[in-house]
Amino acid sequence: MTFEEYKRRIKRVVITEDEIKQAIKEAGKKISDSYDGRPILLVSILNGAFVFMADLCREITVPCELAFMCAKSYFAGTESSGKVTVTMDVSQDLSKYHVIIVEDIIDTGRTLKVICDMLKERNPLSLKVITLLDKPERRLVDFKADMSLFTIPDYFVIGYGLDCAEYFRNLPYIAEYEPNL
Repeated sequence: MTFEEYKRRIKRVVITEDEIKQAIKEAGKKISDSYDGRPILLVSILNGAFVFMADLCREITVPCELAFMCAKSYFAGTESSGKVTVTMDVSQDLSKYHVIIVEDIIDTGRTLKVICDMLKERNPLSLKVITLLDKPERRLVDFKADMSLFTIPDYFVIGYGLDCAEYFRNLPYIAEYEPNL
């Protein structure tokens, strides 16, 4: 993809870098206030949530540990395949932690439902989900995050860790993707 093609795929900015920073600051404070003195394990769902996790953990002022899982339902396009594949799992004993799953976006809800069911079986002290973006119009399973920073309509978004075919993760904002060029 050329730089010109790359730029043309960014239809419009829908959430600015400053809006993201402010929402993450508030979320970090809520988590810090809620979990002070309790063992927290933040679990980032790769690849998309790594940027969100990096900024969120720096806003949390109480001790926390980090872990990573990789689960995919989008493989190269803009539509979920409907099949969730976990390719990397956490290694910690979850029964010793209050687990907070950090996700970039909840779309159909399938991926988070599979992950939450899987992690609940490991008896964490508690299990919560925080997502940067929520698309409730697209939900195909009964799933709701404990904390959603932004709710967006049903269009494909890129930036701030979100990609299309692995491009655009590096954008510091959330943008609508232009598929029709």
